[in-house]
This record gives sequence, structure tokens and C-alpha cells, in this order.
Amino acid sequence: MELIAVVFGIASVVLTIRQSVWCWPTGLVQVVLFIGIFYEAKLYSDVILHIIYIGLQFYGWYYWLYGDKTQTLLPVKSLPGIDMLSWVALVACGTASWGYGMAKYTDASFPYGDAFIMVASLVAQWLMARKLLESWGFWIAVDIVAIYVYWQKELHMTSGL
Repeated sequence: MELIAVVFGIASVVLTIRQSVWCWPTGLVQVVLFIGIFYEAKLYSDVILHIIYIGLQFYGWYYWLYGDKTQTLLPVKSLPGIDMLSWVALVACGTASWGYGMAKYTDASFPYGDAFIMVASLVAQWLMARKLLESWGFWIAVDIVAIYVYWQKELHMTSGL
């Protein structure tokens, strides 16, 4: 199951780079498969993240197909600097509070690392759905932490993704 999820993940990234709307349905398959994988690894924040991703996949798919209120296709845009600082602050505060809760109330593996993956991924996914260039910076930060966490959980193919 991990191999299939990774293949769909690679396809989704390639299609996102090409700005193909097909990144969303391929991402949807990946997301559904990773729910079970992360549950077995006791990465509960990732399980919750991927359940939320189901809705975000449909949102992004719709938004990329139909655009904003004017129903025009979305161009790639950038955030103003102050908005970027707000998103970074949200990730920091969200990681600290969610990680604390997961550490205190569950047997989660890597509660703070997993919390960062969840919170920063939600921000990155939201920005990506809006075609904001800064989504890539958040995805890179998520990947750095996720490679370590997933490798430690022996999810080597997922680390490679």
C-alpha cells in the first residue's frame, strides 16, 4: 500500500508543477491510502491531516477548475511579506499547542514533529489551492521534518517521496 501511495504522490507533485488539475484526483488517491499507513505507524496527527486533506483535495480541484468569484482561471501569485509572517506564526503556535496535546493525551510517535507536519502541511495545502507561490516553501519545510520522522518510523518509501 505504501508503494502505491508513493507512486500517486509522485504523480501528484509532477502534475502540480505542470499546473494540471489532475494533481487533485491523484492526490486524493494518495491521501486515502496514507490514512491507514499513518494510523499503523501511530502518527495520529498525520491521520487527522490526511482526513482533512480529503476535503482540501476537492476544494483545490474545484478552485483550480473554476477559479475565484469571477470564475476566471487562477494565476500563480505571491503573498505580501506581512501575510507570510502571519502564516509562519500560525505554524509555530499550532505546532506547539497541537504537539503538546498529542504528547500529553496520546501514545503518538514524534508528537511535535508530527504536529509540525500536520499544521505546516495544512498551511501549504491551503496556499497551494490558492496558487500562491509560497506554498512551496512550506512544503519544503514539511519535507525536511517528514523525511526524518517517516524514516524513523521505517516508512522509507514515504521518506523518499
